Amino acid sequence: MAPRKPNPGRTVVVFLLLTALTYGVMAMAGVWTPKLGLDLQGGTRITLVTKGEVDSESLAEARGIIEDRVNGSRVAEAEVTTQGNKYVVVEIPGESRRDLVETVKRQAQLRFRVVAAAAGGVPGATPAVPDPTGSSPAPPSPAPEKQRNKPRDKPQSAPAGNNRAPYAWAATAGQEESEESETPAPSPSESTATQAPVPEDESDQPSGIDDPLTWMDNPDAASVAAFEQFSCPPPGEPVDVVDDPDKPLVTCDQNGTKLLLSIAMIEGTDLDAADTLAPNQSSVEWGVNLDFNRGGTEEFSEISQALVGTEKQFAVVLDGQVISAPTMNGLINDGNAQITGQFTEAEARSLATSLKYGALPVSFESDPPVELVGPSLAGNQLSAGITAGLAGLLLVMLYCLLYYRGLGLVVIASLLVAATLTYSLVVLLSEAVGFTLTLPGIAGLIVAVGITADSFIVFFERIRDEMRDGKSMPTAVEAGWVRARNTCLAADAVSLLAAVVLFVFAAGVVKGFAFALGLSTLIDLAVFFWFTHPMVSWLARFRFFNRGHAMSGLSADTLGLTRTATAGGQA
Repeated sequence: MAPRKPNPGRTVVVFLLLTALTYGVMAMAGVWTPKLGLDLQGGTRITLVTKGEVDSESLAEARGIIEDRVNGSRVAEAEVTTQGNKYVVVEIPGESRRDLVETVKRQAQLRFRVVAAAAGGVPGATPAVPDPTGSSPAPPSPAPEKQRNKPRDKPQSAPAGNNRAPYAWAATAGQEESEESETPAPSPSESTATQAPVPEDESDQPSGIDDPLTWMDNPDAASVAAFEQFSCPPPGEPVDVVDDPDKPLVTCDQNGTKLLLSIAMIEGTDLDAADTLAPNQSSVEWGVNLDFNRGGTEEFSEISQALVGTEKQFAVVLDGQVISAPTMNGLINDGNAQITGQFTEAEARSLATSLKYGALPVSFESDPPVELVGPSLAGNQLSAGITAGLAGLLLVMLYCLLYYRGLGLVVIASLLVAATLTYSLVVLLSEAVGFTLTLPGIAGLIVAVGITADSFIVFFERIRDEMRDGKSMPTAVEAGWVRARNTCLAADAVSLLAAVVLFVFAAGVVKGFAFALGLSTLIDLAVFFWFTHPMVSWLARFRFFNRGHAMSGLSADTLGLTRTATAGGQA
């Protein structure tokens, strides 16, 4: 039985329906325009000022960490530059977003400490928080039945300072875990911010602090006094403390709950990686995966052995403020840990970003200036660029129409389909991965017009060569396609490789150019294979083309056959 020949008309219809489907997705998402870059719409500028004298190498390292931190928050085309040895300037496209501003402003001194007491808890006992009226701490509430039935790698222990979402340190799959436990949910403490640091005089240095796992059960009197005197600011406001890794720390979490912490047991530099843990088949909750280096792994193993099975907490401290204080719910001996619980996607991504890009090599002044900036390109420059791109596109269409005549209509249709599909994908990628369209990105899209036109020219010239050899148009189309396909694949592979290399090794807006160029090249291949080729195959069935009408672009005169015959007769 002969193989079934593909139906070119059906292929074209399916491809057009898939293109229309992208616009249906846009309608469902409610987005119709792409996100624009800083040069096209302006944005927010944050100027970070370093404390003291810093060398250029440290400043460059800080710039790279801040850039990774911003782009880790799904913001593309953010510009992070240094000025002299004093300033790091961050420019974020789009409307001012408070969360991004706070992400940039974080000094990012990341440390891990055990919790000795929380809010009005009694030092030496399980961290607890008193009732807002001042009565004794409330006992832990039993875990809801739904939480009890969850797999053990999704523990549901409540951290100090969070009444809503319980979190816990969990072992990765395959590690031994203990029974679930739940600590009481705290209430915000006093609203007046006053700092009562642990004594800094070496002679008054608290005793026993060098053994945090023992000290947390029996804190020294100086640390307890500092804890009792300290008051937290209102929830949401940063806490003003000095985060000395060699001293106990009295601080607050993000909900305004006061905690007494040990000296730093693990530094942020011991954390190799932190990634968002998406819901899977075994859980519908978000979390964070962490991977420690060798030193951090050994320390974390000792800490997990001491805390597992208890309700004691191991806190993550960023810039002196507790951003998470989970309980330990399993033995973690390989340095691969999880923080799990009732995270939202935004909370999990924010925590993973803070952990992943934790330690800056320099310190910056507090309250850096934040200002809104306008587009770096004037409106007439943008309009001129778009006008030039449209003019080039029209000239390509006009040339192909005059030279290829009837076949030129296929070129025009293919370019319009490619432009339609490109716009929808740019909009969807802006929404899905945060891609922002800049002027270099627009240039990458315009350059791809030439790549697309080259594909048509190679294909059409192959067809005409086959017809000069005496083949009919349907036969010439398929024979020419085999020869043109390999040539176009090779050319597009070179363009795609160039785009990938630029995207990987370039920085700033050049990445936008590379991304747009690569996207357009892939779209060119899709249009060439699933629209242009089947369209020409379908047109070959019509008498207008296969009989070589004068306006088809495939007449004997257009192919040069008339001139050849005349020259042969004269000879």
